[in-house]
Amino acid sequence: MWVYTEKVLKLFKNPKNVGEIENPDAVGEVGNIVCGDALKLTLKIDKKTNRIIDAKFKTFGCASAIASSSALTEMIKGKTIEEASKITNKDIADYLGGLPDEKMHCSVMGKEALEQALANYLGKPIKKEAVGEEKIICKCFEVTDKKITRAIKENNLKTVKDVTNYTKAGGGCGKCKPQIEELLQEFWAKHRIKEKPSKKLTNIQRINLIQEIIEKEISPQLKADGGNIELVDVEGKKVYVRFLGACFGCPATGLTLKSLVESKLRKFVEEDVEVEEVK
Repeated sequence: MWVYTEKVLKLFKNPKNVGEIENPDAVGEVGNIVCGDALKLTLKIDKKTNRIIDAKFKTFGCASAIASSSALTEMIKGKTIEEASKITNKDIADYLGGLPDEKMHCSVMGKEALEQALANYLGKPIKKEAVGEEKIICKCFEVTDKKITRAIKENNLKTVKDVTNYTKAGGGCGKCKPQIEELLQEFWAKHRIKEKPSKKLTNIQRINLIQEIIEKEISPQLKADGGNIELVDVEGKKVYVRFLGACFGCPATGLTLKSLVESKLRKFVEEDVEVEEVK
């Protein structure tokens, strides 16, 4: 059973901006009812200021899909086209106070509907799945290789389960899981973090590199078990971190601190880095 935040439950039970704008200035449609989720987003836009003055949605899906769609419309009303274009699926999930990992694809659907609506308004070609060089990987949910690769890049996905949570690919018959694994390996082979730099780091460089390693190498492993980690401070070679979620208060955090966190930072940053937990 998934645990939903109070905000998700509130917008599921009493969603805002449900419906369809008559004679909309922009329309974005994503998903497929046959595949389980679908969303239609309609916008009214002030053409003089390029500001979104109204937004409505119709969605077919679960509580997370309804809440994510409602949250999206609330987030974009009053924003300019440029401001709205910067909204990510993570922003939608954060607005809701978080979503279960298995439901993150609902926030991705919202982001894609917004992208299509803005492209529609600006007269740009709307991206279609399985067109041209794109290849359908998951036939159950009609998910293409490009959609999977984009989700991997934008959300730092590391496992097939992560990809399923964000795109639904692999969540049906499962026959596509080997192909998803190949896409993961191919992407991370191209974007593998280089070994620790040979030159001495400035403190700013050290902090930025530590943050990058935490986000790309450490956090995904902890998230797989319901936990997470955040960087609190860096004082020279001393790194202070805080465990979150299932990791907070876990008896094994001491082991995790050394075998995972400190080990990764020593591999990719500097050999004499020391890590301490802040509670």
